[in-house]
Amino acid sequence: MTALPSLTAWAGEIPARFQRWDVVAEPDRHEPEWWAGAPSVTRAGSGAFWMATRMRTAEGELGKRGYEIRILHSDDGIHFVQVHSIKREQIPTTGFERPALLIDPHTGRFKLYACGQLSGDWCIFKFNDAEHPTEFDPATARPVIEAIPSQPQGAPCPTAYKDPFILYAGGAYHCYAIGVLRAERIFHFVSEDGERWHPVGHPSESLIPLAGWHSFYVRPACVLPVGVGYLFVYEGSSVQWDDAAYNIATGLGFTFDLHHVVDLTPDAPLLVSPTPGRLHVWRYSHWKWVDGELWVYAEVEKPNGAHETRLFRLPLEPP
Repeated sequence: MTALPSLTAWAGEIPARFQRWDVVAEPDRHEPEWWAGAPSVTRAGSGAFWMATRMRTAEGELGKRGYEIRILHSDDGIHFVQVHSIKREQIPTTGFERPALLIDPHTGRFKLYACGQLSGDWCIFKFNDAEHPTEFDPATARPVIEAIPSQPQGAPCPTAYKDPFILYAGGAYHCYAIGVLRAERIFHFVSEDGERWHPVGHPSESLIPLAGWHSFYVRPACVLPVGVGYLFVYEGSSVQWDDAAYNIATGLGFTFDLHHVVDLTPDAPLLVSPTPGRLHVWRYSHWKWVDGELWVYAEVEKPNGAHETRLFRLPLEPP
């Protein structure tokens, strides 16, 4: 567990409970632009934790550097070991970004979604469900959310989708994904079976607008049930920041109905890296209730420009 003194960033004081963490996944090289991140975590009924993470190299064309999805296992949610790997050449695709790993509440089988270019632009694709996470077969990858044709007289629709966060709630699967509509924005899809997806609301309208500190990008991160509704964790960047396409920070929203989101942090992000390098990236977070605590897995920038996946464990009692 790493601890730092009280930190104040340009966005304000970093909350004290996010100043201690465990490193749960590291890049293959501890060098600038090598990343182990974009975690998606699920917990089986046995108590075992499973994490899918995207591995990224510093080499190659930007947007095409995600070379592998790794599946990791842990008994305690802190110490993970690799049990499976899917390489981009096995799909094939030019590169991966964030995967989504979850358990079917009806069958108990594991579901794995990913994103990348298959035959056209970026889309969200799915593998066949597996009895065990080591059994995901790259040969079964097929698109499930693709670009929606724009109407001649209507507003344009996103030309690509990526970085899904998927949960089962209210008797249906919900997918929140980045849609590329001149910029990256948040779009919502719903499915009864996790295979056939339909947009919720207008397919050209982002759940959170480009405004305030997220005037360049606004992207989904996680949706967390909180009893009376859902905490909507999002991320974004400002037109005023350096390298705004990659300089991503995290904010919070709230929703009662899984679609209409109130922005709780409109003026500044809640979380940026407490160990910034060239950028202050704190993104791709997955928030989970674990044995009376709130656990947050996130991809965070290190001083040398590498990214690692960290676990922040937040007790619910007052500090």
